[in-house]
Amino acid sequence: MRWELEGGDWPNRQHSRFLVAAGIRWHVQVAGEGPAVLLVHGTGASTHSWRDILPSLAHTHTVIAPDLPGHGFTQSVPAARLSIDAIGGGLAGLLDVLGQAPAYAVGHSAGAAILCRMALDGRVEPRRLIGINGAFMPFGGAAHALFAPGARLLASSGLIAGMIARRAGDIRTVRRIVSGTGSRIDERGLEIYARLVREPSHVGAALGMMSRWDLQGLARDMPRLRSPLTLVVGGGDRAVPPSQAHWVRGRLPAAEIALIPGFGHLVHEEAPQRVLAVLAPLLSAPCARPRDGCD
Repeated sequence: MRWELEGGDWPNRQHSRFLVAAGIRWHVQVAGEGPAVLLVHGTGASTHSWRDILPSLAHTHTVIAPDLPGHGFTQSVPAARLSIDAIGGGLAGLLDVLGQAPAYAVGHSAGAAILCRMALDGRVEPRRLIGINGAFMPFGGAAHALFAPGARLLASSGLIAGMIARRAGDIRTVRRIVSGTGSRIDERGLEIYARLVREPSHVGAALGMMSRWDLQGLARDMPRLRSPLTLVVGGGDRAVPPSQAHWVRGRLPAAEIALIPGFGHLVHEEAPQRVLAVLAPLLSAPCARPRDGCD
């Protein structure tokens, strides 16, 4: 999307900036002062999904919320650069340019998997990782073998992305899709998702992420994760079953689960105050390292 056309009413636009890192022109929102918190959205979303989370956290923290490559207002990249590893490398480059080393990292859905991969690879060293309805569980062998080539075929076709954008950009279709995840968000949120889905490059980036989404290595390496992990789970999530959190805890027994009953996959959008109530104590641990930016 073009900022001069679509950015005029973008949520928290006063905190938006554009910069180049890792060969990508990023749209990132930076707000507040204090220990840094990195917010990473999921596949098909953008910075707008943190619209009610970012301002509250900015009272006590430096909040960093980028659009992932090809999403929202961040430059598109080839599908080969949309794997978990590649996106993690891009985000690490962005943090370097910003001069930030996050004390905390919060990811929604696929964003949680990206952050765990970054932590395992030493690209971030947060005092705590927080996944909101984190998408960690890999497809089974046969399912992945069938799914991945199909997703790659879709991702390679700009024509198909354009067709999806034309058909799915209707707000009634978006409402049905969101409802299918177990969530009910406000009209403002629905309108922004419809705007995003009408952009073929955004759809192409979402397809590209799915086509490269190999979680087998993450599942194998998860027991090596050193940062404490909290899994915030919407009890009504129909996109990522709550059972995934227990699957993760089976591999990482120290992981904590914070259940928010009655809300779906987009719990941070439909019930931001409930999510903030969970985040507050997790983001208030005493400062352990001078670079975290607190006294």
